[in-house]
Amino acid sequence: MDRDSVKVWDLGVRLFHWCLVAAFATAYLTADDAEAAHRWAGYAALALVACRVVWGFVGSRHARFTDFVPSPRAFARYVARLLRGRGPRHRGHNPAAAVMILFLLAAMVAIGATGWLMATDWGWGSDALETLHEGTVELTLVAIAVHVAAAIVESVRHRENLVLSMLTGYKRR
Repeated sequence: MDRDSVKVWDLGVRLFHWCLVAAFATAYLTADDAEAAHRWAGYAALALVACRVVWGFVGSRHARFTDFVPSPRAFARYVARLLRGRGPRHRGHNPAAAVMILFLLAAMVAIGATGWLMATDWGWGSDALETLHEGTVELTLVAIAVHVAAAIVESVRHRENLVLSMLTGYKRR
């Protein structure tokens, strides 16, 4: 890129992000019509999350959980500043985005685990398990909408295209 840009998102983070988008979308869109595709997309999502957890410990600086997961106090301070219109720009993930990432990772595990359990002898035909699976999917859809909206709002607020940065890996200095 140019001298006003800096590499933030490594290839692992970017591939994980967009492959998880594809796996979740595939699983969601095939839920009623293509059982095999639905199941394999779910397994792919679980595998991606497992890889991302590993990458969160050994990846590049901004990929590491230690770089972006805030303490409860830091998260509260950030949200208070954000609500006053003074949320600072972060080169990596801001504390609110970090909490959303943790939620989405956990939601993917919950969706994948309940989906897998429904295919076992133990969970086959369980209405409670199916309700939990589908409810978690619906909650995740809401979280995804909030995540996308926040990325757009923060892009405007900080005058940088966060979606583009997740494609190229670069943000402004």
